[in-house]
Amino acid sequence: MMRTSNPALNAETFKGYGRVTFSDEAMTIQGAVNKTAIMLLVLVLAAMWTWKMAFTGNPSLQVWTFGGAIAGFIVALVTVFKKEWAPVTAPLYALMEGFFIGGFSAIFENMFPGIVIQAVVLTFGTMLCLLIAYRSGLIRATENFKLGVVAATGGIALIYLVNFVLGIFGVHIPYIHESGIIGIGFSLFVVVIAALNLVLDFDFIENGAYSGAPKFMEWYSAFGLIVTLIWLYVEILILLSKLRGRE
Repeated sequence: MMRTSNPALNAETFKGYGRVTFSDEAMTIQGAVNKTAIMLLVLVLAAMWTWKMAFTGNPSLQVWTFGGAIAGFIVALVTVFKKEWAPVTAPLYALMEGFFIGGFSAIFENMFPGIVIQAVVLTFGTMLCLLIAYRSGLIRATENFKLGVVAATGGIALIYLVNFVLGIFGVHIPYIHESGIIGIGFSLFVVVIAALNLVLDFDFIENGAYSGAPKFMEWYSAFGLIVTLIWLYVEILILLSKLRGRE
């Protein structure tokens, strides 16, 4: 059974879609890679838009940044429940999240100059290293491996959810958002788990192509991979900010 803690790429993703008979109508790994590249391009261009706003003092920056985050979340939900719409909703998700990432990154760049390029390099460097490790067989997505990553991701999600609910009442879980040893350790743990989710996503996409999933699943698989990459980037950015805050 294919399992991943990525909410977009879970064990039920390919369920209900029979194997496509004709090869030109079936999902391929190369097709998923191409769609991922397109989404990354859209995301970067959108991020550049709000990034420029941040450094030119555009008063509508917050609208674009937080509007992008909210719209991206809504589009993500639509994509998860309507996978057939992924050829349209996946690029739209990348566009909305790009607006958010650009503004969000600018906030950290203003506080810690040079931190964004470090986070970008570490994010794509991590992805490349894990892809090489996965393709070479150094890391195998065994059932125990998947169960461990899924459990850890669920635990992190629960902590974030509890912290969000408590935040409504002006209360926050202590230490985890601070620059102390506990805060840095927590962020490092989250980064590792986010990175390991990439391995599960690689495995899931490979299995989807092997099972002959419909062509539109290339867009959906790319969407799932982008979700993990955005999460990894944000967590690396937060970790670096905590480390820089101790200097």
